[in-house]
Amino acid sequence: MSEPYAHDAPGPHLIRNGQLESDAARPFVPDPEVAADGQVPTDEPGWIVPLATWKASRATLRRHRHPVAVLLGPDADLRDLLEADGTLDPAGIAFIAVDFPVYTDGRGYSLAQLLRTRYQWTGELRAVGDVMIDTIHYQARVGFDSFLVKPGHDPRKALDAFKTFTVHYQKTYRAPAPAQA
Repeated sequence: MSEPYAHDAPGPHLIRNGQLESDAARPFVPDPEVAADGQVPTDEPGWIVPLATWKASRATLRRHRHPVAVLLGPDADLRDLLEADGTLDPAGIAFIAVDFPVYTDGRGYSLAQLLRTRYQWTGELRAVGDVMIDTIHYQARVGFDSFLVKPGHDPRKALDAFKTFTVHYQKTYRAPAPAQA
């Protein structure tokens, strides 16, 4: 999986609700030498955990005062997010992030569309990884509403990308809030 939270470019990287914001999220990286069960981040705001950590420790994480974000790889099985009854319970989830390891990998678009339609996810859905100016308009069309713009890409130009097209032939899903000038 790509490093979704690299901070080597100056300025804000996160576009959320049509605004530039500082990104306070930080990845929780489980120790590969220790069994996955029971490995959870401290109860502090801002953690993003891999899907495997959520799956193994969701009950523990839901008892935390601060919800965690869940990071999905492009090959994630969305059933791993679901409860036994097949529903997606948002309790304890700050947001769901979908990794785009390379911009040409379209599986994240399918995950977003499924989360919004089949699983009725109404919370924040964040595109991370190889998120570029050229892709965020399309990512918004399938339901992403926050975007961690790849370092080296101007986030202000990324905001302008939402205005790239004024007419669409396909159905859309949740659109991000309009950008503030």
